[in-house]
Amino acid sequence: MVEAQTWTTRRMSNPRLDSTEQVLDIPPTPPGEHRNSFGSNGGGLSPTVVTALIIASWYLSNIGVLLLNKYLLSFYGYRFPIFLTMLHMLSCAAYSYASINFLEIVPLQHIHSKKQFLKILALSAIFCFSVVCGNTSLRYLPVSFNQAIGATTPFFTAIFAFVITCKKETGEVYLALLPVVFGIVVASNSEPLFHLFGFLVCVGSTAGRALKSVVQGILLTSEAEKLHSMNLLLYMAPLAAFILLPFTLYIEGNVFALTVEKARGDPFIVFLLLGNATVAYLVNLTNFLVTKHTSALTLQVLGNAKATVAAVVSVLIFRNPVTVMGMVGFGITIMGVVLYSEAKKRSKVTTH
Repeated sequence: MVEAQTWTTRRMSNPRLDSTEQVLDIPPTPPGEHRNSFGSNGGGLSPTVVTALIIASWYLSNIGVLLLNKYLLSFYGYRFPIFLTMLHMLSCAAYSYASINFLEIVPLQHIHSKKQFLKILALSAIFCFSVVCGNTSLRYLPVSFNQAIGATTPFFTAIFAFVITCKKETGEVYLALLPVVFGIVVASNSEPLFHLFGFLVCVGSTAGRALKSVVQGILLTSEAEKLHSMNLLLYMAPLAAFILLPFTLYIEGNVFALTVEKARGDPFIVFLLLGNATVAYLVNLTNFLVTKHTSALTLQVLGNAKATVAAVVSVLIFRNPVTVMGMVGFGITIMGVVLYSEAKKRSKVTTH
């Protein structure tokens, strides 16, 4: 697993997680790794019930962090998305350390070379850009529109994969991307709360998330250097916080003093920030657990559905206006993502 502005007054909305998620977005668990028994017996519950509970927790944490980010950045008036992202990173670092060293969810892996460290640092920088942009966009765009834009990640992934690795997809895959883009064009033209800057930074967040996935595939494919997703988050999160610190101080001013002052006048902000940071980590933890108990493909399908659920829930809670054409555009984009997933699956079967 969040996300400069001349801040004026959306959740971690999409604060991909990741993304997010984009917001906080961690790579899939490498296959064939040793996994301990965490979550395997579910306290005597059947495997089906345990899996259902984990999926429900993943949905709740993803949507929850989106809505909390939106509330904080847009409605509550906490206008510091970079600082908020830094809090998310610090939270992920602390919780990851506890999960690996004390709960022993996965075995601890160490960074064993300068080259590996630089690779992780590069991923952290791309990750910071993506999450900060995602969080910033939530100040200007409704969650529903943010989720629609985030659904175009496959489009940017295909572009970066071609530019960086010269990897070509089949014609069917590229054709499936057309409705992904067309749907966003339709939704953008009919979005009542369209904001150009919010739109641009949300596109930047989506592109950053796609770039991270491509670079990640290049940099961490070596068997000698491959890190488990939760170990990768353990090392990426503090590096990301370190990268964000000078930016939040320069762009957002004396944000520490302002936050303390706000907390004195309204202690509820402390609960909001701590809760928001905790849920941001849960996005990553449940992402790993869903992959462990199902598969990476199932996670992708669930993610497509999550965007729709998050959009509907945000409209019900925040009452942002929507249009018929906007819903049609969002539906076209989601349909394109589904077609893209199916085309990718068929192309992999053909090449093997």
